Amino acid sequence: MLKLSGWPVISFVLNCFIFLEIVVMSGKEKPVGGLKFVRAMRREKAKELRTIKSKEKKKRVAERRKLRATLGEDIFPVQQPKTLENTREYDETIVLPNDDEEVYEENTDEIAPYFHMKTKPKVLLTTSPKAKVVSWKLCYEFHRCIPNSHVIGRKGISLKRLISLANSKNYTDIVVVHEDRRSPNGLVLCHLPDGPTAYFKMQNVKLTQDIKNCGKGAVFGNPELVLNNFSTRLGHTVARMLACLFPQDPHFRGRRVVTFHNQRDYIFFRHHWYEFKKDGTKAALKELGPRFTLRLKALQKGTFNPKFGQFEWILKRHEMETSRRRFFL
Repeated sequence: MLKLSGWPVISFVLNCFIFLEIVVMSGKEKPVGGLKFVRAMRREKAKELRTIKSKEKKKRVAERRKLRATLGEDIFPVQQPKTLENTREYDETIVLPNDDEEVYEENTDEIAPYFHMKTKPKVLLTTSPKAKVVSWKLCYEFHRCIPNSHVIGRKGISLKRLISLANSKNYTDIVVVHEDRRSPNGLVLCHLPDGPTAYFKMQNVKLTQDIKNCGKGAVFGNPELVLNNFSTRLGHTVARMLACLFPQDPHFRGRRVVTFHNQRDYIFFRHHWYEFKKDGTKAALKELGPRFTLRLKALQKGTFNPKFGQFEWILKRHEMETSRRRFFL
């Protein structure tokens, strides 16, 4: 016997109720309001059925909780909702715990001296030539977030020339903010002296002055760095490049935290301050700004060289994004 459930059955029942009421009332008198009356009756019946369905669902959930409490979670496990993250397509480059090959590569790549405590971050911040006010403000807010960073104007100097000058001054990284139509829309991160170089698209930029209830005072000390959900080899490389901007201290003590949160290949940047309540038993987060979102467009070996450089990875949306559940970071 065919069993039906869900909204087709509800729609069928509603139509039956409406048909019966029209037949009954047609023998007595014409329905008041015509089509409006029929629609009102249909809404009422649908509301009643939704209420009944909701009560039955709550009853089933309560019974399942009682059984789980008495028999244990092994027999009645908690159901996890399906999301794009936990149903993502399998990727061969996902880094597993204790992956010897990945550990060897990370110990011998261009970024390894930073993690071996052989170099200290010294970051040069600049913009594209003839940048407008918003890009400069964003650079100075980066300077507020990143310790031991310096904002320098381009003045028509090419990026290759700027990289050679930064190498001579012992800078370890260069961050370049690009703009289009007077607003920041891109970011180039180049690790010195041997690369790699990452190209990002920047969007949803909010400066400190545009964020409500945002802390605008001076900040002190080094921040704690939080890197979330970078699971593939490409994601590990990008996360390590971002980590090179901030000093590392195994015995860190502080109240400031910088977060790079990767979700569906979009990297969200947040800057917070731990705020303690008067009694000292509770804490809260105070956002300091800025706030923006990055998406990786390309990763290149070596320093900036868009014409003859060797690219490790380039985003080609129409060829690579074959599914909503395919992610690269």
